Amino acid sequence: MSFQNKIIYQIYPKSFYDSDGDGIGDLQGIIKKIPYLVKLNIDMIWFNPFFVSPQNDNGYDIADYCKVDPRFGTMADFDELARKLKENHIGIMLDMVLNHTSTSHEWFQKALAGNKKYQAFYYIRDPKPNGDLPTNWESKFGGPAWAKFGNTGKYYLHLYDPSQADLDWHNPEVRQALYKVINFWRAKGVHGFRFDVINVTGKEEKLIDAPTNVASKTLYTDTPIVQDYLKEMNQASFGQDPDAITVGEMSSTSIANSVQYTLPGNHELSMVFTFHHLKVDYVNGEKWSKMPFDFMKLKGILNEWQSGMAKGGGWNALFWNNHDQPRAINRFGDPIHYRAKSAEMLATTMHLLRGTPYIYMGEEIGMSDPDYTSMSDYVDIECKNAYQELLNAGKSPSEAFEIIKTKSRDNSRTPMQWNNSKYAGFSTHKPWLMPTNQAKVNVQDELDHGEIFTYYQKLIKLRKTMPIISEGNFKPLLENDHQVFAYLRTYRNQTLLVLNNFYGKATTVQLPSEMTKLHGKVLISNYDESIELQDQLELKPYQSVAFLLN
Repeated sequence: MSFQNKIIYQIYPKSFYDSDGDGIGDLQGIIKKIPYLVKLNIDMIWFNPFFVSPQNDNGYDIADYCKVDPRFGTMADFDELARKLKENHIGIMLDMVLNHTSTSHEWFQKALAGNKKYQAFYYIRDPKPNGDLPTNWESKFGGPAWAKFGNTGKYYLHLYDPSQADLDWHNPEVRQALYKVINFWRAKGVHGFRFDVINVTGKEEKLIDAPTNVASKTLYTDTPIVQDYLKEMNQASFGQDPDAITVGEMSSTSIANSVQYTLPGNHELSMVFTFHHLKVDYVNGEKWSKMPFDFMKLKGILNEWQSGMAKGGGWNALFWNNHDQPRAINRFGDPIHYRAKSAEMLATTMHLLRGTPYIYMGEEIGMSDPDYTSMSDYVDIECKNAYQELLNAGKSPSEAFEIIKTKSRDNSRTPMQWNNSKYAGFSTHKPWLMPTNQAKVNVQDELDHGEIFTYYQKLIKLRKTMPIISEGNFKPLLENDHQVFAYLRTYRNQTLLVLNNFYGKATTVQLPSEMTKLHGKVLISNYDESIELQDQLELKPYQSVAFLLN
C-alpha cells in the first residue's frame, strides 16, 4: 500500500453519527455511514481517540489504550467496524497518544500509590530548594507545567492539561509498554497510526529552566533523540507491516527534521503533520488573536515546505482542517458569498500538491464554523481558559468572545450535518455540541443538488489515476502574485500547471510564454465555463484551474 496516491479521511467519533440517541457519536454510528464514505472513495480513516478516557481533553487523556470507551461502544463494535471497512477496502488509522497518559491511567495510579516501577514512568521531581516548582516551564494549555504529585511534596510534569501526565521516554520500560499498545491494535488488523505530539517526547533526563524570554517548548520540542525513539518504535511495531501508513504530529518542527522523520531509508514515519501554514492569521504568532490571513506568508510557507520536502525526499501530510483547527473555509475562504467556490479552491490547492491529502469530516460538503452567541455554547477547555486570559489581559468581553469565535477548537468539532433537522440528523437527542447552520449546509442537500462533494470525488480520482499528482515534483510559480497561489507539478515529460485565486474578486495572471506555447488541456476547474491556456489568463472569484501540459 503506497501512501502517495491515498486519501485519508478524518473522523472525530464523538461528532460523526450518534446511533443510540445519547447525543454522542459512536462506533455503530460510523458503521451506519460506511456507504457515504465509500461514495467519497477514500482509502483510510484516521479516527480520533475512542479509548477509555475521563474526556478532560476530548479523549487525548487516555486511561486505557486497549479498551473502547463505553460512550463510543464496545470492542465488538470496533471489530465489526474494522471488518466492514476492510470489506470496502478502507484502512484504519488510530490515534496514538503516547507522550502522556491520563492521571486516571493504571500506571499513574500505581505511581501515586507508591509503586517505584511506575513512578519511573513519569517525570516526578522535587521542588527547588526554595520551594519553587521544579522548572519554570509553561503548560501548552496555560499555567505552569507542574502539578502536585499526591501528598508526596513532589510534582509531576504535564505539558498539557494537569490530568495528562507526561511519560518519561528515557525509561526503556515505558517505550516497551507503548510498543505493546501499537502491537495490540496491529493484531486487530490496524495498519495506520497517527502519533499525537510525538516530537515533544524528546525531553532531557535532567530538566532545566528556560532562560528568560525563551519559550520553554524550545527545550523539549524536536530534539535529536526523537529520531532514535521513532526508529526503535518502527522496528518494534508497525515497521513489520509492509503496508503501514504512519503520520507524526510535529509541532514547531523544521523542514530539515521533517525530511529525516519521513525519509524512507530512515525507517521512522511515512509523513508528518506540520502547522506553520495554519498560523498565518495569528497576530505576532499569538493564536488567541484576530486578523485576516496573510496570503503572501501562507503562500511562502507552502512553497518552502513543498520545495524543501521534495528536495530532501521527505513526505508531507496535506491538510487545511482537523479537530484542533477552526474550519479553513472561515479562515481562507468565504462561507457566506462563495461557499462552494472557495471550498473547491481550497481543496484543489491542497489535493494537487505533493503529499498525502487528509479530508476532515464535513469539509467535503463545505461545513463552516458554528455561529455561537455566548461562551456557554463552547465546551473546549482550551478556549475557556483562553477567554479568561484575554479578559485578564484587558480585552472587553465582546472583544474576547470575537477571538474565541474565530479560533476555538470547537469550531471543527460540531456534529456532522447529515440533514436540516434540529440536531442536523446527527442524533435524536440534544448533541454534546450544537450545530448551527444545518438548514443551509448538510449531506442530504449536498448530495441532492450541491457541487462540492462531486468536486472532491473528482480530485480523489485524479490522485488515484495520475502519477503526476501522486508522484510528481513540485515547483513554485508566480511567487510575487498577491492574489494567486500557482505551482507546477512535473513528472517525466508532463507538466501540471495549477492556478488558485484566493480571493472573491477576479484577477488576471501573466503566464510565461514558454508555458502557453505548449498544448494545455484543462484537467479540472471549479467553474463550468471553458477556459483556454493563454499568456494573460483571467481567473474568476475563488477560481481554481489545473492545466495538463504536454
